[in-house]
Amino acid sequence: MATEPRRRGLRATLLLLSAVAISAVFHIGDARADVAAADAKLKGAGAATAADAKRKGAGAGAAAPAAPERKALPRPPSKSRPGRAAVNKLIETHAARNGLDRALVHAVVRAESGYNAHAVSPAGAVGLMQLMPATAADYGVQSVSALFDASTNVRIGTRHLKRLVSRYGIGKAVMAYNAGEGALERHGGFVRFAETQRYTHTVLSNYLQTKGVSAYSDQARQITGITLTPTMASAGGGSRSAAGGRYAGRLTPREQARRMRRADLSTLSLKVRPSLSDRALDPSAHDVGPESKPMFVLERPVSATN
Repeated sequence: MATEPRRRGLRATLLLLSAVAISAVFHIGDARADVAAADAKLKGAGAATAADAKRKGAGAGAAAPAAPERKALPRPPSKSRPGRAAVNKLIETHAARNGLDRALVHAVVRAESGYNAHAVSPAGAVGLMQLMPATAADYGVQSVSALFDASTNVRIGTRHLKRLVSRYGIGKAVMAYNAGEGALERHGGFVRFAETQRYTHTVLSNYLQTKGVSAYSDQARQITGITLTPTMASAGGGSRSAAGGRYAGRLTPREQARRMRRADLSTLSLKVRPSLSDRALDPSAHDVGPESKPMFVLERPVSATN
């Protein structure tokens, strides 16, 4: 009889353990389901956040003003340039056709392009007489590439120069050829721009030299209609080479490299000192704006005599 209660107790224990096991299985399943649901929720939120960020980024990009496109300069043709003899013949032909002194046309071509039919200025002026496309269009030439043709360029350039000479006289016409008619009129007939002053001095000095006339003489004033002065040659602290013109200031990469190789760097003497604290020398620590300071400044060394 003692074994019956023991069997009952054993069955009760087994039933209890079974219930605990079944409950544990269901709790684990519920937990896994909760975890899966939570994970799906997080993934959905992450995707929404990424999509929202993408939309915001796209909106910010759309709101930001587009950087202005830099207009490409005209590209010279690959064919060879005409030789000096051919250019001289063109100048003689078109100068005579337009009633211009060929010496004046030569002086302009020499100053503008150095007789380089493929010259292009930083402003976009083209060819032997450095014509701007807008100016050429006034004379019926709409194609910029056509201005690289030496005959077309000299033909239009001499027509333009003739019109200026007829309207203003030689001296003022040369100023207007460089700075424009509007500038000439705004300056009361004598353009004060330093570049134009140097240009005018160069062109007219070369022109007068072919006639054996001193640039600063009364005869020069009678021929040109303006008064040349030595200060015009170095106006603004600049100088003009024999090639001169808007193209002359541009050096080819090869010429720049050649000049650098020939430069005596031992003559350079500059002191560099930090202008900020050591911590601020880290570029990432710099602020951007009008209150920001330079990381370094260059100073001239104090000479021993000072």
